[in-house]
Amino acid sequence: GGSGQLWATGAGALIGAFVGSSIGKSLDRADMEYHNRAVNQAYSAPINQTISWNNPESGHSGSVTPVREGVNSATGGVCRQYRQTIVVDGQPETAYGTACKNNDGTWSLAN
Repeated sequence: GGSGQLWATGAGALIGAFVGSSIGKSLDRADMEYHNRAVNQAYSAPINQTISWNNPESGHSGSVTPVREGVNSATGGVCRQYRQTIVVDGQPETAYGTACKNNDGTWSLAN
């Protein structure tokens, strides 16, 4: 699963990969906040370091792991590929996304 189009929120979350899936529809606002915090930590985490999150109220959890880093040949900016897993009702779903660093230091999802 997790093959939906990627889109960015203000926090630059990679959650868009799950939009349209049953997992994505099951996440509440608090889940998204926990996920966004993990994503923001993953932007600067070492490659292959997993950042986990857990929402004790919903029981949902997940993780974000930067798996590759490289340079965007068009912009010269750093890009990272991420593996993210979200677990809802014991069912894990994994998706991949790529984010690139902007000149102002923020991150945006790559298409």
